[in-house]
Amino acid sequence: MKTFMAKKNQVEQKWLLVDAEGAILGRMAAKIAPILMGKNKPTYTPHVDTGDYVIVLNAEKVRVTGKKADMKEYEHYTHYPSGRKFTSFADMMEKKPQRVVELAVKRMLPKNKLGRAMLKKLKVYRGPEHEHQAQKPEKIELF
Repeated sequence: MKTFMAKKNQVEQKWLLVDAEGAILGRMAAKIAPILMGKNKPTYTPHVDTGDYVIVLNAEKVRVTGKKADMKEYEHYTHYPSGRKFTSFADMMEKKPQRVVELAVKRMLPKNKLGRAMLKKLKVYRGPEHEHQAQKPEKIELF
């Protein structure tokens, strides 16, 4: 019996729709990351991007548990001396809630070229509207 290895041109990718309203950020990201990687399919191959596209709606209504809403901070570096900047979770949710979801999922993907390609298949929207009706996404329940 031979081991099946998927090829790039053989992969069939679907579009899936997730509603993040009331979802816990980390638990949702932990379920989205394997879908982007393709680990939920029997044709999963580690060196080929076999995952599906995921559209996340209502990113502004995602929540966190415990004291994370007060204590969680996001850090970035401007590449200037003393350029280390911090942004609180509350500020990020007010200004860019879609970035909060993207970062949560990004940190659960592989840290290489393949992981960056997988992240491009994640589409996050602040509200309930999206521009991917032509792809006919299937709504899935993660929780």
